Amino acid sequence: MLERESSREKDGLRTVIEALDPYDHETRARILRTVQTFFGIDNGANTGPRPTAPRDLAFTDRPSLSPKEFMHEKQPRTDIERVACLAYYLTHYRETPHFKTLDISKVNTEAAQIKFSNAAFSVANATNAGFLTAAERGSKQLTSLGEELVNALPDRERAKAVVASQRRRKPRRRAKNRKN
Repeated sequence: MLERESSREKDGLRTVIEALDPYDHETRARILRTVQTFFGIDNGANTGPRPTAPRDLAFTDRPSLSPKEFMHEKQPRTDIERVACLAYYLTHYRETPHFKTLDISKVNTEAAQIKFSNAAFSVANATNAGFLTAAERGSKQLTSLGEELVNALPDRERAKAVVASQRRRKPRRRAKNRKN
């Protein structure tokens, strides 16, 4: 088996060398760099910026949806669900994994949703519910629970099951000192 692979590699190498032989040094180097880029190969010798493969350019391979279409598809019913959906949209469609309350408000307006009566309060409630968490420099980010919730929507039963799966620990009660 190894012998067959070695023979195939030698044949491939021979083909490449024969194909590059008629070109000058600079043209060969350019062709080899292009082939490396095409196959996503980093040989470590390249000190310039590493080219990215086309599949690496997008944060996710999702169809392009406007915020309005996305919110219509998910049908959030509460402010907390709406914040989670908008955070999901920012993370996956706008490649903005860390965001501020103002970013949530802006994409909410862009989605033609009803304005939050108090956006900071709604974001705080979504954080307390476990759908968002703190990120760098006062920003927020979507938690895995928040992602699961949005992925479950608009299926209400699945969304309830996701929220119910979050196990909250009750604080321990301290025993009172009783005098006998």
